[in-house]
Amino acid sequence: MNEKANRAVKSPCVTMLSAKAHSAPPEKVLSVDIQSLARPGGGALLCAIQFEASAGECLAVIGPNGSGKTSLLRAISQDLGPVNGEIHLMGRAISALSRQQRAKQVAVLAQSDTPDLRLTLEDYVALGRLPHMRDLPRTAHDEIVANAIRETGLQRLRQRPLSALSGGERQRAALARVLAQTPDLVLLDEPTNHLDPPGRVALLSLVKSKAITAVAVLHDLALVESFADRVLLLSRGRTVVCDTPERVLVSEYLYPVFGLTSFTVPHPDTGKALRIFDVPHGA
Repeated sequence: MNEKANRAVKSPCVTMLSAKAHSAPPEKVLSVDIQSLARPGGGALLCAIQFEASAGECLAVIGPNGSGKTSLLRAISQDLGPVNGEIHLMGRAISALSRQQRAKQVAVLAQSDTPDLRLTLEDYVALGRLPHMRDLPRTAHDEIVANAIRETGLQRLRQRPLSALSGGERQRAALARVLAQTPDLVLLDEPTNHLDPPGRVALLSLVKSKAITAVAVLHDLALVESFADRVLLLSRGRTVVCDTPERVLVSEYLYPVFGLTSFTVPHPDTGKALRIFDVPHGA
């Protein structure tokens, strides 16, 4: 392991993406500065994690099992605590928002969602509108729900009970519920679970096309580059690096954390650079 890579794993510092030239700076939606988050019974779940996400930015969170990815999402959504540090949403401390305010602004697609399987898909997606029920007439809510179902390709299943859906269909229904919530920020924990390869790409492409600020935990590194504007790499509850995909998905950082090397090869037909991840022989 070279000295630079070794320092990257041990350092809590964050490598921030250099600001691009804009006529006006992008609106900062999320700002996270977690000094520490205690583990029940002692020890730290998270330590020295700092990053920001602007309007419409997609941030992928990667790292080995147990590195703190899900804990980070739960800390942002206020499901864990107390956090020693600050988390701001649209310039306000998220801990100061009421549950109703958070529900209007933050939508969560968790790994384990256990809805009542007797619900129809349409009724399940409509649950995303609950925080907004007093804000719009019923016809407007119905239109938002119908649009979310249409965007996720589930129109023909809208009256089916959840119990009759496949795992992949339920996952798309969960995303439709998140989209129907019309949030400022979405937190996605392994959103491609239960989906086949084309379905994984389609789901992440849809999230990206919505121009909603998204923080997504991803295990499949092959999906990261096309989805993420920036990547946060965690190891043992600490930041290794936070930067653009092309700067993070390199052997310098991946080998110390995952034991993987990374390189690019040209596509045989198009010449497009394809990123390959490899476990070195004998590693």
